[in-house]
Amino acid sequence: MHYKTTRFLTVSLVLVSVLCILVFSFLAVYMNGQSRDTISKVGTIYMSGTSDQLSLNFETTMELCLSQVQALADTVPPGGGETQALRAELSYNARARDFDALAFCSSDGQFEMLYGSPVKITDPEPFLGSLNGGDIKIAIGSNEADEKIVLLGVPAAYEMANGSTSTALVAALPVEYFQKALMLDEKDPLIYFYIIRQNGSFVIRNQHSGHDNYFDYLRDTSRKLGGENTQGDINALSAALSAHVSYSDVMQFGRERWHIHCTGLRYSEWFLVSVLPYGELNEAVDSLSFHWIALALLACFIVLLALLAVFRVYFKMTRQQIRELEAAREEAMHANQAKSEFLSNMSHDIRTPMNAIVGITAIASANIDNPQQLQNCLKKITLSSKHLLGLINDVLDMSKIESGKMTLSMDQVSLREVMDSIVSIVQPQIKAKKQVFDIFIHDILSENVFCDSVHLNQVLLNFLSNAIKFTPEGGSIQVTLYEEESPKGEEYVRTHIFVKDTGIGMTPEFQKKIFDSFTREDSTRVRKTEGTGLGMTITKYIIDAMGGTIQLRSELGKGSEFHVTFDLERAEVPEEEMILPEWEMLVVDDDRMLCESTTASLASIGIKAEWALDGESALTMVEQRHQKRQDYHIILLDWKLPGIDGIQTAKHIREKLSDEIPILLISAYDWSEIEKEAREAGVSGFISKPLFKSTLYYGLKQYAGGDDLRPKESTEQEVDFNGKHILLAEDNELNWEIAEELLSTLGLKLDWAENGQICVDKFQNSDPGHYDAILMDLRMPVMTGYEATTAIRALKRSDAATIPIIAMTADAFSEDVQRCLACGMNAHIAKPIDMRETVRLLKKLMK
Repeated sequence: MHYKTTRFLTVSLVLVSVLCILVFSFLAVYMNGQSRDTISKVGTIYMSGTSDQLSLNFETTMELCLSQVQALADTVPPGGGETQALRAELSYNARARDFDALAFCSSDGQFEMLYGSPVKITDPEPFLGSLNGGDIKIAIGSNEADEKIVLLGVPAAYEMANGSTSTALVAALPVEYFQKALMLDEKDPLIYFYIIRQNGSFVIRNQHSGHDNYFDYLRDTSRKLGGENTQGDINALSAALSAHVSYSDVMQFGRERWHIHCTGLRYSEWFLVSVLPYGELNEAVDSLSFHWIALALLACFIVLLALLAVFRVYFKMTRQQIRELEAAREEAMHANQAKSEFLSNMSHDIRTPMNAIVGITAIASANIDNPQQLQNCLKKITLSSKHLLGLINDVLDMSKIESGKMTLSMDQVSLREVMDSIVSIVQPQIKAKKQVFDIFIHDILSENVFCDSVHLNQVLLNFLSNAIKFTPEGGSIQVTLYEEESPKGEEYVRTHIFVKDTGIGMTPEFQKKIFDSFTREDSTRVRKTEGTGLGMTITKYIIDAMGGTIQLRSELGKGSEFHVTFDLERAEVPEEEMILPEWEMLVVDDDRMLCESTTASLASIGIKAEWALDGESALTMVEQRHQKRQDYHIILLDWKLPGIDGIQTAKHIREKLSDEIPILLISAYDWSEIEKEAREAGVSGFISKPLFKSTLYYGLKQYAGGDDLRPKESTEQEVDFNGKHILLAEDNELNWEIAEELLSTLGLKLDWAENGQICVDKFQNSDPGHYDAILMDLRMPVMTGYEATTAIRALKRSDAATIPIIAMTADAFSEDVQRCLACGMNAHIAKPIDMRETVRLLKKLMK
């Protein structure tokens, strides 16, 4: 029996040993192959993203340079003066912009140099074809020293020396400028970048290849490294360039593999080629495979010893360990999923207002001499900044959202301000895609409600971002807002929000799972669209948390419509009586619902209004009233009208009416784009959609002879704190300077305490009643704000218990607010300082 058992164990051990060796060896080989495949997939994703980023950088750089050339033509337009003086001014401005050369270019490619060495085009046909067709274009060329230069051409009809008219103004920059701008001159990069033409010739490269043609470089590399069938890959790359489509593949050169990605570049006939050699990665994979096999054999030996000693006990322990490992793996997967949702959502939402801030800042810089436009830009930047600040606060509290403990911050919200903020944020994206955007409101029962404005903004931006993303150029996007009585009672109002687009739509199957995490439609229609599929999941979570509902209607190829419903508590906000003179007005818009809603809103502020759906009808109505000597007092015109647009309609109306009758343009687009043309056509001003009752009132009030042309959004100027003395505890000198500058404009006198201990000492050494309030930072050296407040409240003096102490800190969690109140502070203000809230609290507490 013992012999049989020993023999059985021996045979079993041998068989198990062989089986373990085979199994572990197979796993090692299989995992090695999987590692290589994974690296290839990661390389593809990395290459695509890097190439897209460099392509975007190229387009941005080229757009900047082309805009500089266009600025030359705009600043010194054709026929703008004596010919010699015009050429001298163009040359001076071009030198100021660091261009190497500037020239007029005729339709047949002849250059008349304004300054710089003579230039010539390497490939003139596409360059001249685009310029003659009225398009901007870039091309490669050379100067008199046969050095490569980049030619930047914009259409411009200047008189040339030979009496002909130029077709373009062309500036030149050295190739090295773009190499530095695109960082193609980095030493020992992980990825090599080239810019080539369709025939493979180099334009720009960051790695010297010793060849003038990229295809020749690939063939020579293949011969040196022993590659096989490389010509087929080169032919495929060449065919992709000829068809102007992106190309991505892995080329095998002997034992080396190169991942090559190619994509076309805008404004040129060039292509960006990115090359990622897998040499170092392959070495890492081989090393990993060796260690894997060694560890596999060692593990096999240990397992066999354990089986020989205590087979049954070890078997039970192994099963227990497997269960524990599986549980740990599931927990790790859930943690990684939550982290991915967090990072993706925040990146998407933070970039949207940042894009608006950057774009509007550029507009403000371009209109620095236009105070009205500059003020409008600063207002939009403020709105976007406030939304961005709210998102940052949300990031800091994200753990509560992931754990299902998200808390809503209910505060008084103006729906008009919310919609204005959304319009300002999404305008740059809509403009970039040349989409038609409009926003409608009607039956607004309460403009001011209690709501979590940050999350409401997040919901709307998620909808609009997806609509912009999945709607092609020229498509339309509409936002509609209306209210009705709420079934929850008179204290509430039911608010409906519709976001509709004419995008690609969704399949019925995908509509059923659109709100699932990490869900995106897997079809060729959306594979090139960025995103992780988290936006709708988070949106649904927020809407549910706010007690709302969401409905979706979508048809493949025709677009989608989201309908969100909230029951929001009304906010009783004292407002000035909105009554204007009994004017007679005309509203012109191609949307009947907007006309009816606007006329109803005008009627509520005392104005009798008629409406028309197109410019032709409006002209007829104006002419009929004019013949009766009953002209409209004010005319509202939509910019985008069928037939003749709003500007042309205004021009025709102005021919019939005097300049004293205001003609106002209404639109959801940026007024700066059309202001000059509109003013020339006789337009008096602009009112931005959506047309809330308050928007119409404050937009029209200036024409009633009043001095107050805008809503009273700021109370700082209405409050005079002269004679009030404030003690500010702040350890950061820059923060002290900012606070002093902002608060001193209100008439306040400030004393600075660099830490909590100094704050306590200054208050203790002052006469009772000397300070009217204390603004307290929380994180300070020597003594924190909490400790300083406790110490002040414990002092034996008459005003120690009554002086208002307000926390002014970047610690903005709800726990921080509660801790401030618990230690004796009266209120909490989060940094950056909100002047409206600061003034409100000071006015309330310093009675």
